[in-house]
Amino acid sequence: MTDREELDAFVQRWLDANAECERRRDWRPLADFFTPDATYGWNCGPNDEFMAVGREEIRELAFGSEMAGLDGWTYPYQSILVDERAGMVLGLWRQVADARRPDGTRYEIAGLGASWFGYENGAWTWQRDFFDHANAGALFMEMAKNGHLSSGMTERLRQAASRKRAPGHYRRTEVPAPVWPVKPHYTADETETERHA
Repeated sequence: MTDREELDAFVQRWLDANAECERRRDWRPLADFFTPDATYGWNCGPNDEFMAVGREEIRELAFGSEMAGLDGWTYPYQSILVDERAGMVLGLWRQVADARRPDGTRYEIAGLGASWFGYENGAWTWQRDFFDHANAGALFMEMAKNGHLSSGMTERLRQAASRKRAPGHYRRTEVPAPVWPVKPHYTADETETERHA
């Protein structure tokens, strides 16, 4: 079991570092919060998973190339749930662009965004993100229509349309680490009595 004060302090350092990286428009220093063999991934659709394996892939892919075109965006955390017994953290966040619509409102990806973390001995051992890709795509199309999509994101969408997989993207059957990083607490065929025994 992790000490709660230790984990709370680590989470606060993480949040402070996120805010600083947003100001600098460079998220790569966040990789220093991970163990050397950590994994970081998310689902991208029915047959596509992103997975970075190891701190340096996390730095160059998850916080580098995957953030290209999102300069000026912020990801404010709305709520943090901490489970020190399991050494896990769940952070719920928004995805807000620095550009504004013609009516003055900020572009923001609809729906919930979240990161699920595993913690051990002063570092993240894994991170898994989830957000609505359909809503993200719709917002990027709206921004492009209004002439507000960055050149970096325009290039990423062009690459995606070519169906060529970017570094770190895998078919679901080929992903180098499981998207579910922990074993389930119970299996589907267990009865309610067995789960609570």
